[in-house]
Amino acid sequence: MEPFISLTGVAAALPQANLDTDQIMPKQFLKGIDRRGLGDGFLFDLRFEAPGRLRPDFVLNRAPWNQAAILITGPNFGCGSSREHAVWGLRELGLRCVIGTSFGGIFADNCTRNGVPAISLPVEELDRLVALAIDPKCCEIMVDLEAQTITTPADDRVVHFDFEPLRRHMLLNGLDAVGLTLQHVGDIRRFEQKHLEQNPWLA
Repeated sequence: MEPFISLTGVAAALPQANLDTDQIMPKQFLKGIDRRGLGDGFLFDLRFEAPGRLRPDFVLNRAPWNQAAILITGPNFGCGSSREHAVWGLRELGLRCVIGTSFGGIFADNCTRNGVPAISLPVEELDRLVALAIDPKCCEIMVDLEAQTITTPADDRVVHFDFEPLRRHMLLNGLDAVGLTLQHVGDIRRFEQKHLEQNPWLA
């Protein structure tokens, strides 16, 4: 998995509350485990008038936000079902980070496992970011996970954010759950050897 250390890019504002994973990735895109093509499924009913025809007024369909790397979301983004396809589609569309006040718990966990920090901020800070993001001249921001800061050049502000240490470690080092486990491969093998020595009938 690609590590996430810092990112500078266009931020798109989608402040709608309670966008659930059924809306983020509709059921018709859940037929396989291949991520290719899931970028089209991301927020499909909001982004498209019909298959192949984009809604011209939707933020992610308009320049410069059609090149967004950061999505600023409304509260409780990613609530609902556990479909990991929601995060796969987000990544396939080119989004690398989501910033909001709160996220569905499973969605936030899936974000970590796919190299996407889901950053929670106080309402007043999020409102400031939304106001900047809707202005095409002010929408570029920098997210630094190592320093745990968000920098907005347009108003020359730096805000610090809290981030769960284990998730931060996984993201900074490009580790999914398997990769995290394999960091302890020496301990695992020593345990296996000792366990089999004590219980040889299991070999």
